[in-house]
Amino acid sequence: MPRQEVIRKARQDKRAGKSASTQAGEFVKDQIDKIRKGRHGARSTKQAIAIGLSEARRAGVDLPPPRKGRVKKATRRSAKYAYDVGQGKRTPKRRPRVSQAVEKVLKKEPRSTASRSALSKQGKRAASRRTAASRSAAARKASRTKGAKARSTAAKKAARTRARRRS
Repeated sequence: MPRQEVIRKARQDKRAGKSASTQAGEFVKDQIDKIRKGRHGARSTKQAIAIGLSEARRAGVDLPPPRKGRVKKATRRSAKYAYDVGQGKRTPKRRPRVSQAVEKVLKKEPRSTASRSALSKQGKRAASRRTAASRSAAARKASRTKGAKARSTAAKKAARTRARRRS
C-alpha cells in the first residue's frame, strides 16, 4: 500500500501536466526507498520498478498496460488488473495469504538491486533501447514542464558532469 504522501506527489505531478510515467515515478522511487531502508528486497532492479508501476496503476495513475508482444502475457494480464482497479472498473479481492507469502519471499531477496550502480545500469539499458529521437522528445517535454528553479538546478548539474568528463 503506497503512502498518502506518495499519492499526493503523483497528483501534484498530474496537475503540473507531467506525463503518466513521471507520476508513476513517485511510486517507483518510494519502492526503491523501501528496499534501501531494508523493509524488503527485490530479485532485480526491473522487479523493483515493476512493483512501483503496479502500485501506481492501482492508485489510479493513467498508465495503461504494455502492448502485446512487449512483455509476457501474464505480466500484461497482471498490469491490466491493476489498471482496472485504479480506474474503478473492478474491485480488488483481498487475499491476505497471498500478500503475506509475497512479503515473506521479498524479505529474502537482495537489497543491492536498489543501489546507485544497479539503477544506473538499468537506466542506461532502458535508454539504449529507445531511439535518439524518442529520448530527445522526452527531454524536450521535461524541460517544458520542469519550472524555472528545477531547470536551473538541472543545468548546473549538466555543467558539472560535462566538466567532470573533460578532466
